[in-house]
Amino acid sequence: MALRDYMASMDSRHPERTLDLLEPDFRFLIALPGKEVIGKSREDFAAYIAGRNPVDRAHEILRYSRDGDVETVYGVVTEGGRYCGSFLSAAVVSPGGLLARYQSFFTTSFELVDWSGQAASERSRT
Repeated sequence: MALRDYMASMDSRHPERTLDLLEPDFRFLIALPGKEVIGKSREDFAAYIAGRNPVDRAHEILRYSRDGDVETVYGVVTEGGRYCGSFLSAAVVSPGGLLARYQSFFTTSFELVDWSGQAASERSRT
């Protein structure tokens, strides 16, 4: 699944290698609380990666699906093992297996699916 590879690469020590998973004319929308990041090329995505804060971030995928050339994933993001929020992402995968289009919505205020780490996360907040 292309989105699983994408998430694993973004969480790695070398997120710039994610660019190898993208079509040259890759288009994307990443909706974060209070802002959107939009791009129309692999180069735009490289700029997005370069502007991210280097943290111990992980995307834990709780649900995934594929229908033809569209993949979707839902999960939670942790930083340093602490819950930060949840995401719902979708991508169009090219015939060559690369991401052609991507959109992701991240929220810190709502969880669609309960996370098994929730109890641990709640304990760490208090």
